[in-house]
Amino acid sequence: MNILFLLTILFYILSTAGYFAYFFIQKENLQKTGLWFFIIGFLLYCFIIFLSFVKYGVVPVLNLSQTFIFTGWTISGVFLIFQRKYNLKILGIYTAPLVVFIIVTGYCLPSENLGIDNLFRNFWLILHIITIFVGESAFVLACGVGILYLVQEYSIKKKRHGFFFPRLPSLEKLDTTGYACIVFGFIFTTLGLITGIVYAKLVWGKFWSWDPKEIWSVITWFIYAILLHERIVAGWRGRRTAIIAIIGFVIMVFTFLGVNLLLSGHHGTFTR
Repeated sequence: MNILFLLTILFYILSTAGYFAYFFIQKENLQKTGLWFFIIGFLLYCFIIFLSFVKYGVVPVLNLSQTFIFTGWTISGVFLIFQRKYNLKILGIYTAPLVVFIIVTGYCLPSENLGIDNLFRNFWLILHIITIFVGESAFVLACGVGILYLVQEYSIKKKRHGFFFPRLPSLEKLDTTGYACIVFGFIFTTLGLITGIVYAKLVWGKFWSWDPKEIWSVITWFIYAILLHERIVAGWRGRRTAIIAIIGFVIMVFTFLGVNLLLSGHHGTFTR
């Protein structure tokens, strides 16, 4: 397993190098090289997740170390989906190093062996975990696109276009891709919340228990719900969407980690 982790990290590092080289030199073959390294790393990553699933018999998010590792995997998968759909070549310069950081962090964190009971094998919990992680991974990408949008907008507003302007996509393409990430993430996060509510009813006997994780998850959901509503009704686009996508990401990170580490609740087990 250690060799697989090291190989996976290596390919993601090579992918990061490829994307950064493409960013500075602007040669198409460098972007393609970075993407292929990313794909190879993702395939190895899939094998790691598969081995973990076989070993534990459940989705491998039994502690903070596994949670980080699973997060990096879902971000990678969602990135490849959007890369194929929207071909936003420069997005890899954000995603590849982020995944490297997440994998290395997860790999270095202590991995306490937890007892596994039948609750972890519950269908609704499995569905809840997968949909939540996929949805939040899309929000992670939306944040990256939002950052790129703000950088490009700043470059355009300058009287003399500088370093970033020719290297970043048009504002329209960035806005379209970011919006698609948010819609995709919102759908899966909504499914994740619904399946989580069903699971809570089955396990704790009630749909809602005012658990800190539940409260902040709903707050995060409302941030993106407001954004989508205002985009349709009031035409929110561009800069405003990018800023809210970044704010939503910050709140989501607090919901994902801060709530569990600072507050007590049902989800504390996953941060050990």
